[in-house]
Amino acid sequence: MKCRALITGASQGIGYEFAKLFAADGHDLVLVARDQARLAEVASELAAKHNVKTKVLRADLARATAPREIFEEMEREKIPISMLVNNAGFGVQGQFAQLELQGELDLMQVNMTSLVELTRRFVTPMLERREGRILNVASIAAYQPGPSMALYYASKSFVLSFSCALACELEGSGVTVTTLCPGVTRSEFHARANLKRSKGFAMMQADDVARIGYRAMLRGKPVVISGWMNKLVAAVAKASPITLSARIAGKLNGAER
Repeated sequence: MKCRALITGASQGIGYEFAKLFAADGHDLVLVARDQARLAEVASELAAKHNVKTKVLRADLARATAPREIFEEMEREKIPISMLVNNAGFGVQGQFAQLELQGELDLMQVNMTSLVELTRRFVTPMLERREGRILNVASIAAYQPGPSMALYYASKSFVLSFSCALACELEGSGVTVTTLCPGVTRSEFHARANLKRSKGFAMMQADDVARIGYRAMLRGKPVVISGWMNKLVAAVAKASPITLSARIAGKLNGAER
């Protein structure tokens, strides 16, 4: 059966690669991001190449009302969402006490609150139909504290914990929840976060990361870490004392003492 997928952060990076994968499998798309011009390009490209229906929704998930507005738009147009990909997110590098508060509040809204609200709103009709797939994008940052990106790491820990718990709650319901934990990935994320640590780190390509997450979602796998190196990093972080893990992450992030 042809399904409709809603993807946030779909204009570039991993979100764009997700959109390509869904379209290649014949799924109609609702593409959400702030950049409407880029979204329109993506929608036109995928509709022409794969003969799928595409809808563009310009939305800034840092706005508290955005998730409700997205859901209500789908309700008005009677567009059932069978697959939800909460991919939108961003990070900011710097000492927490020196960063602008509004930017940190926006990060919490996008990375956590909007993800939770979209999940909560769309999971209800999925459960009523007894079918649906939810894919939440976390990070290997979820497995340790991260000085100099303290709130970003914490937000991804939240996504992982919340999503794993929800996956357990929904067992046998026909709805699955998958959490994708990428490592350093080549995308525009680094420019927005003003990251200074990408050199010397093995970056995965966004299409490879998206493919790993997409396949795990189709299998209903609760958690997937992209790439063997990232699996190793996560395993070491989990096995280390939390203060040691934090200090190591802080050095990698360029945390000042």
